[in-house]
Amino acid sequence: MATTLVDSKLFKPLKLGNHTLQHRIVLAPLTRNRNDDNHAPIPIMETYYADRVSTPGTLIISEATATSHDEEGQRNIPGFNSDAQVAAWKKIIDAVHAKGSVYFQQLFALGRASTVDYITESGRPYRSSSDVSMPGVDVSPNPMTEAEIQETIQGFANSSKLAIAAGADGVEVHGAHGYLLDQFLSDSVNRRTDRWGGSIENRSRLTLEVVRAVVGAIGAERVAVRFSPYARFQGTEKSDVHELYSYLIAELKKMNAKFAYLSLVNATGDPAVFLLGEKNENEGRTLDFILDAWDNLAPVLIAGGYTPEVARLTVDEHYKQWDVLIGFGRHFLANPDFVFRIKNGFPLNKYNRKTFYLTMANEGYNDYPFSPQYLETQVVA
Repeated sequence: MATTLVDSKLFKPLKLGNHTLQHRIVLAPLTRNRNDDNHAPIPIMETYYADRVSTPGTLIISEATATSHDEEGQRNIPGFNSDAQVAAWKKIIDAVHAKGSVYFQQLFALGRASTVDYITESGRPYRSSSDVSMPGVDVSPNPMTEAEIQETIQGFANSSKLAIAAGADGVEVHGAHGYLLDQFLSDSVNRRTDRWGGSIENRSRLTLEVVRAVVGAIGAERVAVRFSPYARFQGTEKSDVHELYSYLIAELKKMNAKFAYLSLVNATGDPAVFLLGEKNENEGRTLDFILDAWDNLAPVLIAGGYTPEVARLTVDEHYKQWDVLIGFGRHFLANPDFVFRIKNGFPLNKYNRKTFYLTMANEGYNDYPFSPQYLETQVVA
């Protein structure tokens, strides 16, 4: 007999921002390179997102979308700044809403995580908090000027307003995984000596200013923030994890804002480990100190290598006193009816890592089947 999780807290409703979710299983943001050469979604993406809200009341978070043309620093990643991009994303947002689910747009700037040859040929700037090179990259980024920093802050606010105008229920500010905001947070990357670098307060300034600008643009109940305290991906180790993130949480709480949620990646979810095969030097370290400090100010979404059973243990036991959601990536990609399957204990499709980043391809994207049991529920009598 299949083991179900129907009685788990995973399947209890939860208030998030202006919405009530019907369960606590979330599609985590997944870069999959299915956008066109002008960084706009293509039609297969509408099918992909709509299929993954086959269970109503699901929270869907988009793949990371660039807040300006200058930050579209890798081929076939999406932006959310041009009319064509916004129009294409609106179709996706509408498709998610038509299935009775909730949609957040993840926004980011790449900084030195941009692909050097691509931005060189396209005339985009190669920049970061300071001139520290990415691991494996021979070119050093230019330290950002004050004007560029201010433009970045405004870019997040502008894209947030565009997302809400297109129908999104909120935005997630991506301050994780070695992208630009994380490049300012990391003391291994940020070597600045001005007000944007050095101390924890200065390294945190850009992230906090971005959050303030986005909250001012669309309201805190539509805003989430993502952090990856233990990730070494793209060379953004931090020597002061506990102090840095304790400060960030304290400053977010000082804003007296009711955020939609806080998004965290656990130590297991470091892409340097599961993508690049590096040793996990932070294995066993937890996010407990952040959840304690956050103290249920808003729900906390945690992602990073979860199985359904570990997710159950996380929400029902480890974090039972907190309002916690669990983000799934690879399994949700491979199972459009993922929520239905794990609620009822049905087997999961296996994902194929080799097809994750096939440019504009339907293979490894929309060719994973629904379960026979789910399809039976869709038969109209």
